[in-house]
Amino acid sequence: MTLTRADWRYLDRLQRDTFRYFWKEANPDNGLVPDNTRKGAPSSIAAVGLALASYAVGVERGHISRRQGARRCATTLRFFAESAQGPEADATGYRGFFYHFLDLETGRRAWKCELSTIDTAILLAGALSAAAYYDGSAAEEREIRERAEELYGRADWNWALNGGDAVSQGWWPERGFIRYRWQGYNEALILYVLGLGSPTHPLPEASYAAWAETYVWKKLYGYEYLYGAPLFMHQLSHLWIDFRGIQDEFMRGRGIDYFENSRRATYVQQQYAIRNPRRLVGYGANAWGITASDGPGPASRRVRGVERRFYAYRARGVPYGPDDGTLAPWAVAASLPFAPEIVLPTLRHFDRAFPQMVSHYGFMCSLNPTFPARKTNGWISSGYYGLDQGPVVLMIENQRSELLWRLMRRCPSVRRGLRRAGFAGGWLGG
Repeated sequence: MTLTRADWRYLDRLQRDTFRYFWKEANPDNGLVPDNTRKGAPSSIAAVGLALASYAVGVERGHISRRQGARRCATTLRFFAESAQGPEADATGYRGFFYHFLDLETGRRAWKCELSTIDTAILLAGALSAAAYYDGSAAEEREIRERAEELYGRADWNWALNGGDAVSQGWWPERGFIRYRWQGYNEALILYVLGLGSPTHPLPEASYAAWAETYVWKKLYGYEYLYGAPLFMHQLSHLWIDFRGIQDEFMRGRGIDYFENSRRATYVQQQYAIRNPRRLVGYGANAWGITASDGPGPASRRVRGVERRFYAYRARGVPYGPDDGTLAPWAVAASLPFAPEIVLPTLRHFDRAFPQMVSHYGFMCSLNPTFPARKTNGWISSGYYGLDQGPVVLMIENQRSELLWRLMRRCPSVRRGLRRAGFAGGWLGG
């Protein structure tokens, strides 16, 4: 689909407003970005990784200068490189991995959260993309490259295996490793690529096989695809890696690539909304986007004679749920490169039908037309999440210029990780 000038004016505005979240909400002293806009929210290291990648977009679009972006990236990476690493319960990280949530001011562990392998992978992906973008001779740009390489090299991926084949989801200083591992198709594709490509502590190739062997292939609404219920699972790794035309063993056997798989997953979302098996309010061809998001619960309400249960923040999915009527416009925007022909009409529908959910940082997190509300057309989230903002900024840019894809295509570690995972073809070669 060829986008019109009117389409790009609309997307430019959405991208600019969404980018402001990272620039305005971050702590300029350490680069930490709050998880969300609620008062007192800690920093999310995943949001920091998305911010590091988004600053390059901000420079390209003229929202900030190159020097401003480099200074913010250098400050951020310097903080993580110099932060407290150790087994203590109040450290910032351990064995090269970092805690999911950090105090926005001190940078120490918040909420007794886990040391997160996937969120560290997102942070490192942001660091590597910043290092690829800031390739100049200025002192701050050199520091970005040096710090990113240092941080990436620290991550002890073999430790994160905890004696198994697949990577553990995380670790607590009080209890040890989380018993769940990264298995089944999900957002961890970026984690395995970075782990396999590590220059210091690489994952064994068997770890990728242990992950891929738990894939589930389904046929839903006429589409055969590698199944993942929430939409974000089909988007997150694609923020950085261009999967068009490259295939691992699994995808070679199916005759498609992961990009095509995400296109099909996007259409499955639309088809589910058209069928609307739970008879929720407002679903349709231009009203879909079920993923991990904030919600109006926990609560129960009687709606049109049906007792319905509503959730707070939850990983919602199709077609088996949970689904309480909550839709996330950001997840629609993040599917732009996969299916612009259904994404743009849906975004414009949300704009028209729910104008109160568009504010200074773009789309608020989510809405639920089924949940009764007095002054609005259903429930609308009161804030923003960094994990939602980043995919909007990055995927609009990938649709426009392929910026993040181009940066990561020339990253040696990413290329090495993809090859060790068995990928070949396309831009990667044989």
